[in-house]
Amino acid sequence: MALIGAVALIVIGPEKLPRVARTVGTLLGKAQRYVADVKAEVNRSMELDELKKMKDTVEGAARDVQTSMQTSASDFEKDWAATTAGLDGSTTASSDSTAAEGFVRYPEYKHPKKHWRVKQGAMPQWYKARTGVRTKALSGAARVARYRPQKLN
Repeated sequence: MALIGAVALIVIGPEKLPRVARTVGTLLGKAQRYVADVKAEVNRSMELDELKKMKDTVEGAARDVQTSMQTSASDFEKDWAATTAGLDGSTTASSDSTAAEGFVRYPEYKHPKKHWRVKQGAMPQWYKARTGVRTKALSGAARVARYRPQKLN
């Protein structure tokens, strides 16, 4: 380094040496930044390729799971249809045979909250007042007007 510095001092001269050194320093800095950007871009592209491969494997696994679920669902539906074929009661011979075998036919399931408004209306008013059941609905504007703080004069 000392040899290069001595040759530069003799060739360029002491007046121009600081300016040339600054220029060389900025050029070296730009070159280093360019090389770092190229390395970062190469690393990003390699990571992107790895992510694409991983995405493809995950999508393939998801497709395999989906197809296996569809096949098992279709198998289940076939088995279910075969099992429940005699239970629908469409033919009298099959319903007679199921009654003879000891099967009991239960009524169709009904959700307990089906007629909740009717059940709520059947409740006495004094019980509603005691338990705090709201009997009247307020609109948004009426609620704001009711609960707005009063101005003090």
